Amino acid sequence: MAAEAVDGIRFADLGLGGNIVRALSDLGAESPFPIQAATIPVVLEGRDVLGRGRTGSGKTIAFGAPTVERLMQDWAASGKSGGKRQMGRKPRALILAPTRELALQIDRTVQPLAQSVGLFTTQIYGGVPQGRQVGALQRGVDIVIGTPGRIEDLIEQGRLDLSEVKVTVLDEADHMCDLGFLEPVQRILRRTPEGSQRLLFSATLDTGVAALVDEFLVDPAVHEVAGEDQASSTIEHRVFVIDNRDKRDIVASLADRNGKTLIFSRTRAFAEDLTMHLEDAGIFAVALHGDLNQAKRTRNLQQLTSGRVDVLVATDVAARGIHVDDIDLVIQADAPDEYKTYLHRAGRTGRAGREGRVVTLIPRNRQRRLADLLGRAEIEVDFEDVRLGDELLADLGPIRTAAPAASASADEDAPVA
Repeated sequence: MAAEAVDGIRFADLGLGGNIVRALSDLGAESPFPIQAATIPVVLEGRDVLGRGRTGSGKTIAFGAPTVERLMQDWAASGKSGGKRQMGRKPRALILAPTRELALQIDRTVQPLAQSVGLFTTQIYGGVPQGRQVGALQRGVDIVIGTPGRIEDLIEQGRLDLSEVKVTVLDEADHMCDLGFLEPVQRILRRTPEGSQRLLFSATLDTGVAALVDEFLVDPAVHEVAGEDQASSTIEHRVFVIDNRDKRDIVASLADRNGKTLIFSRTRAFAEDLTMHLEDAGIFAVALHGDLNQAKRTRNLQQLTSGRVDVLVATDVAARGIHVDDIDLVIQADAPDEYKTYLHRAGRTGRAGREGRVVTLIPRNRQRRLADLLGRAEIEVDFEDVRLGDELLADLGPIRTAAPAASASADEDAPVA
């Protein structure tokens, strides 16, 4: 079924307890978004779920809140209670994410919900020494949030036991498959008890995701909001045809504004070059790409989320970990080669029901290629000739959004959060 917009429904009406509802309120979530209203009651029933929703649709709360509620209810039914760590307590929920950044962001939402009912979370991901992660598991945790590579490593070392897992969540399953994690995810899921609950969220249902659904989900409830492979009606798309030699200065002109800006670069070298050029222009900016170590990537992303900087320059792979709701401008300094890449980049803005704008910069010889790409993405946009110094670069004006092409249904077009 498609998740419809909801009015007058509160989180408490969906079956969540008072502590979790208050924790959601502290996170700024006062009432449920469509994917949350559709999914939470079904998860609480214990059913498997297949959720299709673009990033920014509120998926983390849709799976995180009812998972915490289910674990808390399970403790109560068995006469136990949370609040105290038990050495060696095996995890009862597992949340898999494709990137370390996404795992950390999921934990920032799920951890306060778990803490509100006396449960404990830990994050397990690669790129850092495993000692602290192993120590957390030894102290006992209820919910493990992490990436497939390190999780499988710890399973094989005998340090992570999934035999008591009751709920497993796969978030951004399509991106996990894109990154080559299909087989590790399959092996991990086979370590969880047969008949345990599985929740799978994915923007697309490509071959790898379909294989996961077929093997591991039993009669899943299917809920959908506008997918990441569909254009969002809260985003304005602009294409500026420029002289390539002016690209860096035009990017600087566009980024010199109030509000958070995400800039896409095709290469790591250009991301660094562009970041330095922005700094030289007096615009505080940080980069996010694969040449940075994990600590630096985490620190740079936190600078954006906290508002210490408003401009982030990223490559596509690194940007998969960016889930920041208040980015209102995406600049594609380098146009993408595939329409799915375009839609993924565009999905970094217009999140949580907010409006956003995507500006793509291209040289004249790329116009036909980009026009074909936008056609496949079902996005209609006029190409504008822009010169360095044009007033347009200093003020893009109010965001003008329009409904996507007719092939998207009315339900899919509903604003999501």
